[in-house]
Amino acid sequence: MLVHVLLFDAGQDSEGIHSLELSGHTVVLMFENSDDAERYAGLLEAQDFPTPSVEALDREEVELFCREAGYEARLVSAGFVPQSEEDRLMLAPPSANRDVSNWQDDDPSSTQIQADPDSSDLDAVRRRLEGLL
Repeated sequence: MLVHVLLFDAGQDSEGIHSLELSGHTVVLMFENSDDAERYAGLLEAQDFPTPSVEALDREEVELFCREAGYEARLVSAGFVPQSEEDRLMLAPPSANRDVSNWQDDDPSSTQIQADPDSSDLDAVRRRLEGLL
């Protein structure tokens, strides 16, 4: 079965897969429907995140990669309806993302970006994020 994942710098030496940190686990989303994956990629772009490419891969290969890397693979089936706040992140990315300008670093604590969507200083946050690109 083919699933759709979000890749950054696909085919490059710096290729990376989109993941989420959920309850202390790194989760890779596998979308059954390519339109859902494209929509999620668009939502990331709307947050000034680098636009990932949507790639169709064999589900077993993605799950094997995740197991070997210590990640958790989660399938977002067509027509998925979230049952919890955590499930909602499978349909729309969180409002705060990690900096990907140095995503290959092993120290994730140094790359966490916090953005307060209610902040009156959104322009300063936007400038900081754009400076990371």
